Amino acid sequence: MLPTRRTALAAFLAAPALPLAGRGVAEAQNAPPRLELTPACGDSDERTVAEEEGPFFKPNAPPKHDLAADSPKGERITIAGFVLDARCQPVSKAIVQIWHADAKGQYDNSGYHLRGYQSTDESGRWWFSTIVPGLYPGRTRHYHVKVQRPFGSLLTTQLYFPAEPRNAEDSLFDKRLLLRIKDASDGRFGRFDFVV
Repeated sequence: MLPTRRTALAAFLAAPALPLAGRGVAEAQNAPPRLELTPACGDSDERTVAEEEGPFFKPNAPPKHDLAADSPKGERITIAGFVLDARCQPVSKAIVQIWHADAKGQYDNSGYHLRGYQSTDESGRWWFSTIVPGLYPGRTRHYHVKVQRPFGSLLTTQLYFPAEPRNAEDSLFDKRLLLRIKDASDGRFGRFDFVV
């Protein structure tokens, strides 16, 4: 039986930001399942790739984790990850902002549906409960994201879904920005770690 998105999120939130050096085999076997760290982490020349903001960004998004309530009929997904520095150290109090299309491929340009932000916790973790965005002409499925370290520079980028037929046709698609997706009994769980 597949875990729920809530179970997957709870396991993610309970996991340490980084593997602990010298852990015993038994301890490692009892640890909650984790996805691997972002491959770029640890390589000082490789930070998360920046991408364009697009025409649908709006300032002053509200602070919120649950964007799914804005689109009750959309396919549920929880996306989560860490904000890390180039030395793989977690960045606490970083701002992570997200905005995306609804299930029909439309953006809310008059309000703040499917738009929000949050601060990372002390372990650099962030997460949103949202929906899988719909398709619209010229683009594959994607999330727009801004990440800013405290008093640091701003990263604007996009996150993509693996195995999407439109990935190959989208001129902005970058495979380095693929979410790692797992199925859950009540939707999907996606993971991406930002290196800033």
